[in-house]
Amino acid sequence: MYNSIVYSILLCLRINSTSYLMKNFTLILLSFLTIQLSAQDFYDLYTLQTIKITFAESNWDQLLDTEKAGNEGYTMAQSVAINGEVYDSVGVKYKGNSTYQTNQVKNPFHIELDTYKEHDHQGYKDIKLSNVAKDPSFLREVLSYDILGNYMDAPKSNYANVYVNGNLMGLYSNCEAITKTFTKDRFGSKNGAFIKCNPPAGAGPQSNDFPNLVYLGEDSTDYYESYEIKSDAGWDELLDLCDTLSNYTDAIEQILDVDRTLWMLAFDNVLVNLDSYIGAFAQNYYLYRNEYGQFVPMVWDLNESFGRFSMTGNGNLNSNSAKQQMNPLLQINDSDFPLLQKLLSVPSYQKKYIAHCKTMVEEAFASNAYYETGLILKELIDASVQADNNKFFSYNNFLSNLDSDITGGGGGPGGGGTIGIATLMNARTTYLLENSLFTAIAPIISDISLSADNPVVGDMITISTSITDGNSAYIGYRINKFAPFTKVEMVSDGSGIFQVTIPVKAAYTEYYIYSENDNAGKFSPQRAEHEFYNFTATSVNTSVGDVVINEFMASNDMTQVDQDFEYDDWIELYNNSNLDIDLSGYFLSDNSEDIMSWQIPAGTVISANGYLMIWADKDEEQEGLHANFKLSAAAESIILSDSDGSILDEVSYADQTTDISYGRFPNGTGDLQVMNPTFGLENNNDILTLGDAFENEKLIIYPNPTIEGFWINYNGVGQAHLSVSDLYGRVILSQSISTENWIDTKDWTSGIYLIRANDSIGKIVVR
Repeated sequence: MYNSIVYSILLCLRINSTSYLMKNFTLILLSFLTIQLSAQDFYDLYTLQTIKITFAESNWDQLLDTEKAGNEGYTMAQSVAINGEVYDSVGVKYKGNSTYQTNQVKNPFHIELDTYKEHDHQGYKDIKLSNVAKDPSFLREVLSYDILGNYMDAPKSNYANVYVNGNLMGLYSNCEAITKTFTKDRFGSKNGAFIKCNPPAGAGPQSNDFPNLVYLGEDSTDYYESYEIKSDAGWDELLDLCDTLSNYTDAIEQILDVDRTLWMLAFDNVLVNLDSYIGAFAQNYYLYRNEYGQFVPMVWDLNESFGRFSMTGNGNLNSNSAKQQMNPLLQINDSDFPLLQKLLSVPSYQKKYIAHCKTMVEEAFASNAYYETGLILKELIDASVQADNNKFFSYNNFLSNLDSDITGGGGGPGGGGTIGIATLMNARTTYLLENSLFTAIAPIISDISLSADNPVVGDMITISTSITDGNSAYIGYRINKFAPFTKVEMVSDGSGIFQVTIPVKAAYTEYYIYSENDNAGKFSPQRAEHEFYNFTATSVNTSVGDVVINEFMASNDMTQVDQDFEYDDWIELYNNSNLDIDLSGYFLSDNSEDIMSWQIPAGTVISANGYLMIWADKDEEQEGLHANFKLSAAAESIILSDSDGSILDEVSYADQTTDISYGRFPNGTGDLQVMNPTFGLENNNDILTLGDAFENEKLIIYPNPTIEGFWINYNGVGQAHLSVSDLYGRVILSQSISTENWIDTKDWTSGIYLIRANDSIGKIVVR
C-alpha cells in the first residue's frame, strides 16, 4: 500500500515537474515519508535515515583517528540508534582515503553492528556513511546508484542525518556495503573468491599499482599492492582471470560474467564516471566468483560520477566539452585496460556494449528521468543540507549544481571545479545519440510467442520472434535465477521469423533474445541480462519412487566437508527417472509430525538419473542447500514430500556409526544398507555388516592424521586382508597384513581413507 502511494505521488511530480503543484506535492510527500520512516527499508531511496552514535569517551574522534592511522580497527561505541532502534556495543571506525582527513570534523564512517555482539538492522550488519566531500550537489552518489540499479546488481543508497554524542555531524550518503551478505542476496552464494579492486594503500598519481586486471605473471605477490582479497582464498582465481582475459579471450565467458561487465563499462562511460575501471586508476569495483565459476563485477564509490573526476590515465578532461564528448570507446586501444581493449575488440561484445550504452542514454537521460529524480532528491534533503554546518560546499552551491557549474571548491585530481550534472548529461546525451555507433540501424525484435500456452515440465517448447534487420539471433535461458544464461542460436526461416526449441526443465524459466547485424545489436528486453521474459510450466506429478532418499550420514566426523569446511550431516536424493525434476516447493523433514519442516528452495532441479546433496546442519545462511534441521545419530526418520504434502519417500533408521552411511543398494531402488559413503555418487556393493560397523577394536592405526605413512596393527587371529578405499569407494590398496605393518602414503592424495582388515574398520586422514 505504502509503495503504491509513493509511486502515485512521484508519478504526479513527473507529469508536472515545473509547476507550483509539484512543490506542494513534494512537501506532502516528504511529510508522508517522514511519518512512514520506521516502516521502510533502511535503503529506501526516498526516506531520510537518522543515525545516532554514542561513545562513552569524549575524545572519540582522537580514538578513531588513531585506529585509522594504525590497523584501521574498530572503536566500540556505547550504542548506535537507527531511526530510534538502539543497538549496544557497536564497532565504529573512519573509512575512506581522499575523503578522510584527521583535521576535519565530518569524516566518513563505517559502522559494523556485529563487531562485539550479534546485531543486525533489517538484515544489514555493515553501514557505510560517506561524507559527500567531493560533491556540491549532494546528488551524485545516490542518484548514480539509483540509475545503475536498473541495469545490474548494485548497492542501494539514500541519505542519513548522522549525530555523534548528540551533535549533528551532517548529512551523509548511506550506501549499502558490498559484503558477503550482499553476494549471498544477489548471487546466491557467499564463499567464492571475493576481491576488492582498490589498492590497499590507496590509488593516486604517486602510484602505478592499479587493479586493472593486467596479467603480471604467475607470482601472486606482484598483485598484492593492487587488490585486496576479502575471502579466505582468491589469488589463484584472480591470476586465472587476468591470464584468460589477456591471453585466452575466446574462453572469457567461462570465468567472467561478460554481460554484467559490459553494463558496468557502459555505465561508467555514459555517466563520465572516471574514478572507476575506465579512468586513470582503474579502481572502485569488486569481483565475486559465483558458484558457477564466473567472476561478477560490482560498482562501488560513485561520489565523483557525472564528470567530477577528470583523469583518464592519458590526460585530463578539464573542459566541459571534453567531458560531454568523451569517446564512448575510451581506452579501447590501451593495453593497460584489458577489460576494454580485449572485450570491445570482439565485434559482438562491442555491439552489446553499445546497445547497453544506448539503452541507458535513452531511458535515463533522453527521457529526463534522471533530472526529475534529482529534483525530488534535492527537495528531500534541502533542509538537511542547510542544517549541515560541516558540509564542504555552500548551500548555494548545493542549490545550483544540479543545473550549473561550480567553480573552485577543490575539484580533485584533474579539475578545479565541478560541472553541473545537467550541463554534462544534456549535452552528452545529444553527442552520444548522434554518434555513428549509436545511429547504426539495429535489429527490431517483436512478436515473441511460445508454441504452448501451458507447457509441461519435460516437454519441449518453441519460441518464435519476428526480427527486422537482423542477420543472426540467439536466446539466453535459465531455470535458476543465479545461474548463467544458456545461449542457443535461433534459426531463421528466411522471412524474418526466428525460432528455437528448448527443453522445459522446470516450473519457471527466464529468457531473453539478442539479435545483431553487421553494424549493431539489440536485446529484448533491452535491459537483458538484468531483466528478462519468463514462462511457467506445469510439473508432472512426481510418483513414489521417482525421487528417493538414496543415502544419508547422521554422524559426519571426517568424511565430507561443506562449502564452509564443516563436517555436517548430509542427505542424498536420487532421481530414478529419465527426466529432470523440479523440486521447487517440495519438503524434507526429520519429524513425522511436521513433514513440511524445510521447503526446498525455488529453482532446485534434480537432473535425470542424477543426485542432489542437502546438508542437514540447521544453517540456511550457508552457501548451497542447507536444511533447517540436523539429523540425530540416534533413531529417527527422514521424510521427503511433494508440494502438496504427499509423502514420496520415508526412511527410518536406528543408531548410527560415525562416518558410516546408510544407502540404498542397488542404487536408487534397494533397501537401506550400512555402507562406506559414496557422497553424490552411485552406491556400490561396499556394504558393511553391523558387526563391521561396530567391531574395530582389533585395529590400531597411527600416526593419524599422517603425511608420509602410518603403522597399522591388527590384533586379530593370524593374517588379515587389508583393503583401503577412498570416499568414493575406489580401492587404492589391497594386500595381506600381519601384526604390525607400515603403509607408505607419500604418493596418496590428501583426504580421508577407509580401512578394512577382515571384520575390523578404521579410517586414516592423509594430509
